[in-house]
This record gives sequence, C-alpha cells and structure tokens, in this order.
Amino acid sequence: MSVMTNGIFWVGQQTQLNHFARADRNLAWIHIAFLGAVTLTPFTTSLLAEYIHYRTALLVYWLNILLLGVTLYWSWSYATRAHLIVDDAPADIHPAVVRSIMIAQSLYAAGAALCFLNTYYSIAAIVLVQINYAIAPRFCWGLFSRRKQGVGI
Repeated sequence: MSVMTNGIFWVGQQTQLNHFARADRNLAWIHIAFLGAVTLTPFTTSLLAEYIHYRTALLVYWLNILLLGVTLYWSWSYATRAHLIVDDAPADIHPAVVRSIMIAQSLYAAGAALCFLNTYYSIAAIVLVQINYAIAPRFCWGLFSRRKQGVGI
C-alpha cells in the first residue's frame, strides 16, 4: 500500500516538474518537505497494518496522505507565484492541477471519514481511490499532458 501511495504522489510530482521551466532554493526546500512526507509513509502504513481496528491509526495514515497532497499543492502554488512555470504552459493548467489535487484529497478525506463507521470500509475506500489514480492516468493526470487534443492515445 505504501508503494502505491508513494507512486501516485511521485507521478503527481513528476507531472508538475514537467511544467517547471526553472527552480529556485525555496522550491527545492518545498520538494525536500515532500520527500520528508514520503519518508513517513512506511511508518504510517505499518502503523495502520498493526492497528487496523483503530481509527487513530487510520487517521494517522490519512494525515500522511494529506501532508503529501498539501506539499504538492504548496509546490505548484509557489511555482506559479514565482513564475517558475514554462512560458508556453496551457492557460488552463493551473486550475487543472489545483482541481486534481483538491479532488484527490477530498476523496481521500471521504474515505478516511468512513473510519467512524468501520475502519475496513475506510481502508477499502482509500484503496479504491488509489487504484483509480494508479490505473486511470488519463482521467487523473491526462489533464496535464503536453499532448494536443486528439493527438496520441
């Protein structure tokens, strides 16, 4: 589960990096914060596996996912404000990135909220969100593709 979580967020980070023309020291530190959140994933996943019946373990895992999403959002917002995005980026790229992060985080939060009914329902919902983002790149990340409409797959 932690590999899939990190893979999904890694793809999100790489998608953002594809649209950066340059970087600066502040952006580097934001990405170091992202890597810090990545390093927490094995711990939060093992905590959830060990204490699968406890809401607290599930909420700690979700907080890790939230931290990953917040750092991706922070990275994109900073890069946009600091004019680090490529000059030829599509006009709708900023709202598309923000929308994708917000939708994903909302789905994860809804999944985490199910822990108040049953932790297994919550885990199932989170895994379904992850499977969607892992196997449906056109839906999740296709908005960020540099391909022109109608070209490619």
